[in-house]
Amino acid sequence: MRIPLPLIRTSSGSHPGGRSAMTCRFRCGDACFHEVPNTTDNPYVGDVIAGALSRRSVMRAAAVVTAAAAAGTAATVAAAPSAEAAPATTDKPTNKGARGLRFTPVAPNTTDAVTVPEGYGQNVVIRWGEPILRGAPAFDPEKQTAKAQAQQFGYNCDFLALLPLPGEYNRQILVANHEYTDEILMFRGYDAANPTREQVEIAWAAHGLSAVVVEGEQKTGRLKPVPRHPLNRRITATTEFRITGPAAGSDLLKTSADPSGTKALGTLNNCAGGTTPWGTTLHGEENFNQYFANSSRATDKRYGIGTGATERKWELFDKRFDVAQEPNEVHRFGYVVELDPYDPHSTPRKHTALGRFKHEGATVRLTDDGRPVVYSGDDERFDYFYKFVGSKRMKKGSSRAVREHNLSLLDAGTLYVAKLTGDSPAIEIDGTGKLPSDGEFDGSGEWIPLATATADGAVSHVEGMTAEEVFVFTRLAGDKVGATKMDRPEDIEPNPHTGKVYVALTNNSNRGKTGYAGVDEANPRNSNKHGQVLELTERWNRADSTKFAWSLFLVAGDPNDPATYFAGFPKDQVSPISCPDNVAFDPYGNLWISTDGAQLGSHDGLFGVATRGDRRGELKQFLTVPKGAETCGPIVQDRRVLVAVQHPGEIDGADVENPASTWPDGPGTYVRPAVVAVWRKDGCDIGV
Repeated sequence: MRIPLPLIRTSSGSHPGGRSAMTCRFRCGDACFHEVPNTTDNPYVGDVIAGALSRRSVMRAAAVVTAAAAAGTAATVAAAPSAEAAPATTDKPTNKGARGLRFTPVAPNTTDAVTVPEGYGQNVVIRWGEPILRGAPAFDPEKQTAKAQAQQFGYNCDFLALLPLPGEYNRQILVANHEYTDEILMFRGYDAANPTREQVEIAWAAHGLSAVVVEGEQKTGRLKPVPRHPLNRRITATTEFRITGPAAGSDLLKTSADPSGTKALGTLNNCAGGTTPWGTTLHGEENFNQYFANSSRATDKRYGIGTGATERKWELFDKRFDVAQEPNEVHRFGYVVELDPYDPHSTPRKHTALGRFKHEGATVRLTDDGRPVVYSGDDERFDYFYKFVGSKRMKKGSSRAVREHNLSLLDAGTLYVAKLTGDSPAIEIDGTGKLPSDGEFDGSGEWIPLATATADGAVSHVEGMTAEEVFVFTRLAGDKVGATKMDRPEDIEPNPHTGKVYVALTNNSNRGKTGYAGVDEANPRNSNKHGQVLELTERWNRADSTKFAWSLFLVAGDPNDPATYFAGFPKDQVSPISCPDNVAFDPYGNLWISTDGAQLGSHDGLFGVATRGDRRGELKQFLTVPKGAETCGPIVQDRRVLVAVQHPGEIDGADVENPASTWPDGPGTYVRPAVVAVWRKDGCDIGV
């Protein structure tokens, strides 16, 4: 019998979610200390919409921008296989673990470093501030400028994508989200009450996305950036975007700077994302609410937009961040953004057909007839998760016409929200996490249609709301149709081997408290500190089905706690895990989970878990990140694992003069978010 891995027993304080107060302050605008936006009792019967929304019923479709890309990129990666194509298991029982997970687990620790298994090497691929565009200066943290930052790798990398680069040996395009900035750790002597215009403009430039070509070493998994490559690109908080889909041109999206309602400046708080089978990347705008000041509308309260000044005080330097002056600017954020990394001159777009909420990500699979299906979670306590089913088929090829067609795929289709029903008596779901008598937390579910967009217009399926309102105030639509309140739905990913869909639910400290929703079979623990992972099986394994079965694949926490569950695998043989956030799959169909705000005393990390076979539920920790950091954007290839190390050193009381971490460059340097690559030193595949 394997010796159970130890837990580190240290006090993490009383701050919700295991994060530092500093992280909550800059990342999500102290969401945990504000009233939960979803105070409804589904089905929603409130009058918040009355008198507050526009009443237009005819939608306009936006024009498609021209883009060109390499042919056939990832064209089959996201397609769901048929049930017959997926064997019951590809693993024979061994003493080494499931194929892809045969490594010695990293023990829980609080080391100020990226800690990897024995026999593995690592390198920092790219850091905040490294020059990527032609003419960009070397990073000097004491002499930062907005112009320089707009040419350098941005701050707080999150989602990562690696796309092939045909014709360039051993090179790929790395695309990274830059979720948010922490000015206290960026600027020496930062005065939060009186930021300078230069500091604010640097922060604008440090948000957004980076696309940078990277080159691998032939004998290792080491990666390094290729500066000044013609495909390298920065997208910032001031880059022009095209608003597309059914809400484009809506009165709800028109501003004094953009009376057309079709052009937005910038993207903010990009969290997780996804890659598409047609060779683009998707990026979810998450906690956009924290950037906007002085709201007084009931609809804004449902999105957590404050009534006073913001933390960063951008509203003092640009009126579009002041809701009192520009009431519709906030309606232009909270969407899924699409970028064509193969065309550095293309205009990125915001897809209104995928709804407006705090998108944790957007992952894609194809229906049997080639239509896109996009899954996305709304990262808020007691909010919902969604699915978009496109109505247009993807085309293969690399011509301009084909690229234009594929870039319009996410503008037409139906948006759905999930409603789950448990199959156990309510009395057996007592809030402790004790399994019901049938031995599983499971049940059935349905995708409830909210609105359908076509090339000619859009139709609402929600009584009392126009289609335009559904796509702009999607949370309200979910309230009205009785969607299931979840424990912070984050990343959602379909397994490319089986078609099953996995939903990371990070935590919910308010579950079961007075005045809030109680437990249900999908969210079975009161004051849920550690989160869970939901497994969905679409009916007939069809991505466009409106019915599904579900079960809790993992109930996270200390394996010694009877309230935890690891798909039935012996709990004395798994690593402890808390607060699942981002998910990804390796070439063998194992699920890899990164954590955010773990509450077991160890630093956050990356874990792999078998999803099928005799070792289904066997979970092993692959790495941990430095002090104060979060593990983001995992990519697991045959011979390389990539993670984004976000907000290292973000510990209460830390600043430039008194850093809590010295990662990645050691004492006397600024702590810098960065991307890390990990590989086997013997050159063999990961975990075999």
